[in-house]
Amino acid sequence: MDIATLLPFAALIAVIGAFAGILAGLLGVGGGIVLVPAFYYAFAGLGYDSPQLMQICLATSLATIIVTSIRSVMSHHKKGAVEWPILKSFAPGIVIGAIVGVLVASSLRSGTLQMIFGVIAIFIGLYMAFGNSAWRLGSEMPKGIMRAVVSPLIGFLSVLMGIGGGSFGVPTMTLYGVPIHRAVATAAGFGAIIAIPSVIGFLFVDLPPEVTPPFTVGAVNIAAFLLVICMTLITAPLGAKIAHAMDPKPLKRVFGGFLILVALNMLRKALMG
Repeated sequence: MDIATLLPFAALIAVIGAFAGILAGLLGVGGGIVLVPAFYYAFAGLGYDSPQLMQICLATSLATIIVTSIRSVMSHHKKGAVEWPILKSFAPGIVIGAIVGVLVASSLRSGTLQMIFGVIAIFIGLYMAFGNSAWRLGSEMPKGIMRAVVSPLIGFLSVLMGIGGGSFGVPTMTLYGVPIHRAVATAAGFGAIIAIPSVIGFLFVDLPPEVTPPFTVGAVNIAAFLLVICMTLITAPLGAKIAHAMDPKPLKRVFGGFLILVALNMLRKALMG
């Protein structure tokens, strides 16, 4: 890659990171739901489209989540909003699910991972657009066998999507009666529990050098990771300030619609590819 290609690449990734940070702060959704398709289009546009590209996008997105989720959970902890008993009881299952997710993701081709991302993202988008905070499945978080099923599923699906714990953790907790602000705070902790073991696994994935963008270790693109982290650390507090100044519910519906369109485009590319 020459400097004429590197500079636009760096600028594009920086803009993506800034946008993801604002969304994370504004809507309480992890940046991963934006980063994965954005990374895909950025890397593919630079000529790195390959059967392994989605693995790089998932792994790099998850690497950013390690930093953002730890920062977020510490901030929420200072306000006393984190439900540590839920976090601790769900952690073992989430880690197991995340490890299985890495093993599955590293064996699948980009087209299959795109289809998985597209289908699940449609459901997340529908929930964001039409979900109701009053919906309930129970009055307390699942225990026993139910927790043994739900917690690995959160970790597994999150890794296949390249996202933190928010998209699955927040709806799960609110459906079982956890107040929304405490659910968002606790799900930030899910993100770190998902991302740390999965990124360690992705660092050891052996990809052909000719299909990997520059500065890639295993399946993690270090350059994109560093750029996105720098931008999200700047812009996430801005998103949070905007959220406090206005009602984010209409924006959540708009973003749900936007996410459905992105997911449908992913499915179209997977089916055409």
